[in-house]
Amino acid sequence: MAIKVNKPGLLTTVQDTGRFGEYDIGMPPSGAMDVFSYQVGNYLVGNEDGAAGLEITYFGPELEFTEDAVIAITGAELPPKINGEEAPTWETLAVEAGDVLTFDYLKNGARSYLAVAGGVDVPEFLHSRSTYTLIGLGGHEGRALQEGDELKVGEAGDRSDRVGMAVADEQVPKFGKEAEIRVIIGLASYRLTEESLRTFLDTEWTVTPDANRVGYRYRGGELEFVEREQPAGAGSDPANVVDLGYPVGSIQVPGGVEPIVLLNDAVTGGGYATIGTVISVDRDRLAQTKTNDKTRFRSVDLAEALKAREERRQQMAEIKQALS
Repeated sequence: MAIKVNKPGLLTTVQDTGRFGEYDIGMPPSGAMDVFSYQVGNYLVGNEDGAAGLEITYFGPELEFTEDAVIAITGAELPPKINGEEAPTWETLAVEAGDVLTFDYLKNGARSYLAVAGGVDVPEFLHSRSTYTLIGLGGHEGRALQEGDELKVGEAGDRSDRVGMAVADEQVPKFGKEAEIRVIIGLASYRLTEESLRTFLDTEWTVTPDANRVGYRYRGGELEFVEREQPAGAGSDPANVVDLGYPVGSIQVPGGVEPIVLLNDAVTGGGYATIGTVISVDRDRLAQTKTNDKTRFRSVDLAEALKAREERRQQMAEIKQALS
């Protein structure tokens, strides 16, 4: 079977868990920005972990199914419709050949995920089907979907018995216009003055229009760097260092204004100081913020970050068990 793209939406891409293990060759992971929503969609339709689905940003596509299928829509409050009729999210749904899936206007969050039983079947590149649009690889022809595209779907067998399964209400994340994002301070936070580090954590930051899969830029204050003599090999910006690796979620502040959180499609290293890193669990929440939403960053230690990650693993296991 296939999914026909009648309208592509603003930015709809094929994503899976990501292209990990290639940082040494400068390859970022790509993959679903909100891993929780993406993975729960796979649980709902009975897919193996890591099956490829669609990530839908801000404004949804119009998709037509050529055969009967079992699907689930998770993530942002981007209300889906099947043949013009409202359809539930975080629930397993059946569609028939010829059915058309559309989306209403975004209410909260930023990204929705479409999982289909059998997974979206595109070629693997470096052991992942995720799309990395900056250089045109992976996913469907290395790009966002376009009108007229057809996506193959893997063999799934009969999964009609899953229709009607739903994630418990208390397990479904709620996305508002304000978010608290936990960070571990470092690696180069020593470059900021103590007062500026406090300012970074005390400021309510606003997501700017420059917020995408490469990184999120924020507006709300200015930060000062400790005076120093420019090191050999470093740029003249006070935020410059000679060179650093950039973990996914790392935060840099070029020029002391508009902090940038580097995300799934960002470069893997460069010459800016990274003053902190968003913990892995909270990258999901960050990915569900959008332009003009408000964000506060809260400093945590490694122990709290690891505890949060373990709690998320337990939550995912509970949901998977409930839907198995």
